Amino acid sequence: MSTRFERLSTLTGVLAVALWVAGLVIAQGLSNPPSDSASDAQVLAWVQDKTTYILLGGWLFMIGCACFIWFVGTLRGRLAAAEGGTGSVSTIAFAGGVTAAVFAMGLPGGDFAAAVNKSDISASTAGALHQAGTIFFAVTEISAIVMLAGVGAVALRTRVLPRWWAAVGLVLAIVLLVGPIGWLGVIFGLPAWTLVTALLALRRTRAVDAPATAPAAA
Repeated sequence: MSTRFERLSTLTGVLAVALWVAGLVIAQGLSNPPSDSASDAQVLAWVQDKTTYILLGGWLFMIGCACFIWFVGTLRGRLAAAEGGTGSVSTIAFAGGVTAAVFAMGLPGGDFAAAVNKSDISASTAGALHQAGTIFFAVTEISAIVMLAGVGAVALRTRVLPRWWAAVGLVLAIVLLVGPIGWLGVIFGLPAWTLVTALLALRRTRAVDAPATAPAAA
């Protein structure tokens, strides 16, 4: 993998966070979603009234999840190279990241499906699809624990990422384990971890590339 391509691949982590934020702002902030206690009829009315926001926001969020898969694949390459051998822990971390991303796509998926079929679904179906996000959220949370633990374990041993950041990731994994506050780790902690990890990895790529380009420049 060329250094330039690796840098661009690492930036997919930054892009993922940007798309997540944009998607949530559009799908949740601009659409004024119904409360948890809303009736099925109210959910259907919301879907029919805010279709554009739901579809656009959900689509951007899901593209962000696809970018995250690319990012964790790039990160897995770095971890495996540093870990050596079969790279088993790196592979476990990668599997956790991909699973988290796939189930995160389902977070807006229920409302997205309802919006696509808004003229052909019943109120009860719209309500059920709206509540389905809770299941996907829980699986995303558990899967992210596997990813964070794997990345933290490899980084602590190899210093492929700063040890202090590896410790932060492990603390975040512990937060995700605690049900009552775990949702905070998904909504705020995971995007922040992704952004900082991408920037740290990018900085290390530039540091490695600098000695190689210096003789040519001379």
